[in-house]
Amino acid sequence: MAVKIRLSRQGRHELPFYRIVVADSRYSRDGRYIEQIGYYDPAKGLENAHVNEELALKWLGQGAQYSDTIKGIFTSKGLIAKAKELKSQTTVKKAKVVSTKSPKKGE
Repeated sequence: MAVKIRLSRQGRHELPFYRIVVADSRYSRDGRYIEQIGYYDPAKGLENAHVNEELALKWLGQGAQYSDTIKGIFTSKGLIAKAKELKSQTTVKKAKVVSTKSPKKGE
């Protein structure tokens, strides 16, 4: 299942309002979604978009891809840098977990 973080359109004619959702890529744009992680009003700009950082980092850590607009929102919030930092920390931890003990003789 390819999971994407993208916008789902709400609002009325010529006054759009978007939810930031995590959805399977096969679902329609305004169809069902897995989880809502924020919202965005284009009239107020990217700076006023609201994103739940914990949920966004959780989904980015699990390999969710983001759309171009979401990339702009996440960049302005600093979430992409945080996700890369967390990913590099987990790879360092995994490297340290590898055992360096030599096998005992006779076993």
